[in-house]
Amino acid sequence: MHFVTAKGILSAKNGMNLYRGCSHGCIYCDSRSACYHMDHAFEDIEVKQNAIDLLESALKRKRSKCMLGTGAMTDPYLPLERQLGYTRRALQLALQYGFGFTLQTKSSLVLRDLELLKAIHERTKCVVQMTLTTCGEALCRKLEPNVSTTEERVEALKRLHEAGIPTVVWFSPVLPFLNDTEENVRGIVACCKEAGVCGILCFGMGLTLREGNREYFYLQLDRLFPGLKEKYQWAYGLQYEVLSPRNEKLMRLFHRLCEESGIMHDNGQIFAYLSRFEDKSQGEQLRLF
Repeated sequence: MHFVTAKGILSAKNGMNLYRGCSHGCIYCDSRSACYHMDHAFEDIEVKQNAIDLLESALKRKRSKCMLGTGAMTDPYLPLERQLGYTRRALQLALQYGFGFTLQTKSSLVLRDLELLKAIHERTKCVVQMTLTTCGEALCRKLEPNVSTTEERVEALKRLHEAGIPTVVWFSPVLPFLNDTEENVRGIVACCKEAGVCGILCFGMGLTLREGNREYFYLQLDRLFPGLKEKYQWAYGLQYEVLSPRNEKLMRLFHRLCEESGIMHDNGQIFAYLSRFEDKSQGEQLRLF
């Protein structure tokens, strides 16, 4: 890792990235794309050494409370978070100044901060978003080698639900010819139902590929699934959106299973819930549905 001094921390929509780069090793990661202009090795994590000071300054200047977010580009619970604690300190500031918080992760390390997440949710709102791609442990270890497995993430979701923390799952990406199966769709939805997940975000049975992440993805296909790269190249060429040939059938199945399980599956409604601030001290507690 290396340290930099950042000029700002919060985006226009109140999102933040405390770190840049990742060590999870997911073979499909869009954050490797050249369009993000990362001028260092992806696994050499960039740490914004003044991020917490910038965040506190920004929160003090806010005229109204809102939901804060992190994890859109880089997982806030990378292994180095155990030592640095930037995500924990950001959560502490959210609690101190009365802001809501939502984060995206693939790591069960989020449970380290369970009491802090509960404290935020008791005062405002705290939502944990967890990515699940495949219900198969062996395939998970190939696709996402250096992060919590599906079983570990589902267990974390259960613990969060038991603690009263609402959770949302990103069922993404779905890799054509690998995990685009009815069995996987049924397995993911079943795991989410068992874990008490509020909603599942799914943008289609596929993934996105562009300069930077496409090349890395194909290198990993050659290493892990010989011959599959050529199948992708023949089927999709240089397309950005890579949809499974089974997309329509699997999406119908996905929506039906979610409906039967009582799980929110409308992306727009879920995003509206994630962005909506709630002040429970004033009796303003809104329902997800």
